[in-house]
Amino acid sequence: MTHWIILPIVLPAFLAPFIVLAARYHITIQRVISVFGTLCLVAITAGLSWQASDGTVTLYQLSDWAAPFGIVLVGDRLSTLMVLLTSALAFFVLLYAIGSGWDNRGRHFHALFQFQLMGIMGAFLTGDLFNLFVFFEVLLIASYGLMIHTGGTVRLRAGVQYVLYNLLGSTLFLFALGAIYAETGTLNMADLAGRVQLIDASATVGIRIAAVLLLMVFAVKAAVVPLHFWLPSSYAEAPAPVAALFAIMTKVGAYAIIRVYTLIFPPDLAATAGLHGWWLLPTALVSLAIGMVGILAAKQLDRLAAFAVIGSMGMVMVSISLFTPAGMSAALYYIVHSTLAAGALFLITDLARAGRDNLDLTPQPPVSGAPLTAALFFVAAIAMAGLPPFSGFIGKLLILNAAFDTAYAAWIWAVILIASLISVVGFARAGSVLFWKAQSVEQGENAEPSPAPSGLSYVAVGGLVTLLVGHTVFAGPATQYTTAISEQLFAPERYLSTVLETPGKLSDQTEGAH
Repeated sequence: MTHWIILPIVLPAFLAPFIVLAARYHITIQRVISVFGTLCLVAITAGLSWQASDGTVTLYQLSDWAAPFGIVLVGDRLSTLMVLLTSALAFFVLLYAIGSGWDNRGRHFHALFQFQLMGIMGAFLTGDLFNLFVFFEVLLIASYGLMIHTGGTVRLRAGVQYVLYNLLGSTLFLFALGAIYAETGTLNMADLAGRVQLIDASATVGIRIAAVLLLMVFAVKAAVVPLHFWLPSSYAEAPAPVAALFAIMTKVGAYAIIRVYTLIFPPDLAATAGLHGWWLLPTALVSLAIGMVGILAAKQLDRLAAFAVIGSMGMVMVSISLFTPAGMSAALYYIVHSTLAAGALFLITDLARAGRDNLDLTPQPPVSGAPLTAALFFVAAIAMAGLPPFSGFIGKLLILNAAFDTAYAAWIWAVILIASLISVVGFARAGSVLFWKAQSVEQGENAEPSPAPSGLSYVAVGGLVTLLVGHTVFAGPATQYTTAISEQLFAPERYLSTVLETPGKLSDQTEGAH
């Protein structure tokens, strides 16, 4: 049995308490441990992704208990892609937190950061619905601590709102799990996939209710309208590195929808037929529209970035709601793009704060380090708006192409194109106020210039932008890989056989694969 797949969960789980107990008062040691651990995560998740690239499904049975009786971790193309994306984002966010000094403005930043990574990695790798709930709660606890890092009444209020909405989602999740277990007697995803097929057509009420509750829970996590109200304040008020890391948080909800509604409740399942198709697409289109209108109407730059996340999630959910291989492939390509672009945009928002009293989109004294910050904002804005030549434009074309032959193609094309135009206007307005009109504001004679952001801060943002460029340059191989992921999702036989038909004493699932 290969133990590599559990390391993305175990490593941050051990580093977090070690940082608290052994390096509580030594910020330099905390930084070294945290950076080293996150860099190891990048290497481990890259190895897992490479291992799964040929279609290999890796299984880890905790305490060597076979599924469905024991807890299992499963690594396939989808889960390993998501953990790799998480670790890459986390590494550059951590560099920015150190370079900007955000990690030293409150207590236990690095320990909470590692616990957050543990929760995210576990949510992507678990093969059990109950443990998905457990890792959601780990995410909630750690993210609340990170949100109120450095304190403040406004930040505390936004954090409480964030927790309340997510606790509501957790309550619904428990109800859904109870209903599913009552109907099937299992919560293992692979085992559920077989058992729901056996439910008689006249006794599907319970499982349909459970499927609806699950979809609502995941929609809360993904900030889909009308369950998005927690996101703008939470992301806007959070410290910049925390908000950038949260760019992957909404993707956890999208991942859960993809996993559950292709494996357990696929579109062709009679028991839940048409359950998600009739309302997921309209809410996704509304989410996209509200997100882009929010960009245009935003009066603060951090709010603009938060609404950009809502809009990007709307775009992702439009593609997912098609529940076709082409739509799923396009959604996965866009998930990678939007995560990197949103993370970069939140960090650039913090760069723009230098030299300004606030992030209001009003003419103020010039931003410190304005030329480089403006160039980075220009790139991030183009990427988030989906303009050429960056990956957002390619992802948008893939989504439009996937929707071309559907019954709702006209609506999808119209909303996406109009929303894109609105976002371009919104980003252009914000950029002109920040970096052009600012030049006309005179500073006082005795005013001292604000210190420019550190070089490490620019390196961190530049790293995310470089990944965006790479995602664009290698769009061909990237789309081929997301297509392979989509094919594996809609033909899950290898996943099911690996989880359910492997003997208790496992041999390495990847032996002979490479």
